[in-house]
Amino acid sequence: MLDKAYDRLPTLRSRAMRNNPTAAEKKLWSVLRNRQIGGVRFNRQVPIGPYICDFAARTERLVIEVDGGQHAIEEARDESRSHFLRCQGYRVVRIWNNDVISNIEGVMITIARALDQSPSRLAGGEEGGSPEGEGLSESGSTGADMPSPTPPASGRGY
Repeated sequence: MLDKAYDRLPTLRSRAMRNNPTAAEKKLWSVLRNRQIGGVRFNRQVPIGPYICDFAARTERLVIEVDGGQHAIEEARDESRSHFLRCQGYRVVRIWNNDVISNIEGVMITIARALDQSPSRLAGGEEGGSPEGEGLSESGSTGADMPSPTPPASGRGY
């Protein structure tokens, strides 16, 4: 028999995290909620396996992770997390906190492009591109139209 208290832990943790968002999470949520990007529903602090993802569009199988400076030194842990999520069928876009705060329009473009590469939106629903999305690095950097993300001073280059 399953221990019901154990089963509730991810939900309780994610609820606590929703009630205490970072400034960057709060700002990004203001443009993700109410299907404002591509008509896609996003949820906040979504438990997927042993991880709680900052934002997830379940139908589109897209996870958005908002990373602060501590992630510059936690690359291996972040890659392990991203690998797990990709194995679950999700694509992962990582965005720096400072990009959310200072370049929300560019972040919105990055997310819209990632959504355009979702298997459910590709012609005929066929799977295509890499697990992270065609033309989109796992970091969320898209290149030409968006200024390059600015990593924190301790910096992991995205």
